[in-house]
Amino acid sequence: MKPAYQRYALTRTAQAAVVVLLAYVLTFLVTSVLPGDAVTNALRDPQNGLSEQEIQRIVAFYGLDKPVLVQLGLSLGRFLTGELGFSLQSDLPVSRLIGDALPSTLTLAGSALVIAVVFAVAIAYGAHHLPGKWSGAVRSIPSFFLSVPNFVIGLVLIELFAFRLHSFTTTDPNSPAATLFAAVTLAIPVSAPLAEVLIAGLDHESRQDYAQVARSRGITEAGLFVKHLVKPSALPSVAMVALIVGELLGGSVITETIFGRDGIGTVVQKAVTGEDQPVLQAVVSLSAVVFVAVNLIADLVSPLVDPRVKLRETVDA
Repeated sequence: MKPAYQRYALTRTAQAAVVVLLAYVLTFLVTSVLPGDAVTNALRDPQNGLSEQEIQRIVAFYGLDKPVLVQLGLSLGRFLTGELGFSLQSDLPVSRLIGDALPSTLTLAGSALVIAVVFAVAIAYGAHHLPGKWSGAVRSIPSFFLSVPNFVIGLVLIELFAFRLHSFTTTDPNSPAATLFAAVTLAIPVSAPLAEVLIAGLDHESRQDYAQVARSRGITEAGLFVKHLVKPSALPSVAMVALIVGELLGGSVITETIFGRDGIGTVVQKAVTGEDQPVLQAVVSLSAVVFVAVNLIADLVSPLVDPRVKLRETVDA
């Protein structure tokens, strides 16, 4: 099986590389070619105060005086070497802008992922073990979480915990308390699909013969949950966690704006407002890389932790 898994890993890695390449090309076309020469238009804005010589030097850097395919090759080459260009608004390296904002966003997204997992496990456990109507009520929680927009959750938490209970202040959005409530805002809708997958997994596994045998030997429901049901029920969640990374990235932009945090969301907001094409292209491309990389890791891990996936996927490959 080891050679088969190696072929599987190489195939998935090659597919991921192709997806990243296509995502970058599409982003380049959308942000650079289709709308027109956004960089030159922004540079020639009188408010920037740039001389014709300075404009021509920047145009030459981005290859805007060359054919489209040459522009794409230059842009892709710089991207692969970590050269993301310069912001048209601040004249700072895009890599510096993203690097300064990234820790805040990673803290928010990482905290939200942990909280989402905790919420999902708690909901799944309650749905599986609470009696009667309580179980039905808990099973409806994921649908409720999905039906409430992210910004509404944030505004409610700010009104309740910041303005009424004074648990945190909006003037210090990076404090631990403010970060916690921002993470909860992001985690609530993210936890919903994860909880639904766990509930379905628990329902399926609890009906298996090994679960009935364990019950006949006197094991408690809590013991059955911890020792026998969690692992097989959680296996499908590996792929689900990879999928919700995209929702975490997108939700972070909205959540950071609501709570006034300085992160990638702030960078994107300023770039959109100022038509800062190099920043937009870099953020979108890097987001695609992160999303594809996380899904690749999930694809590579799943056959290792679940022999059933390993046999099925490697045979298909």
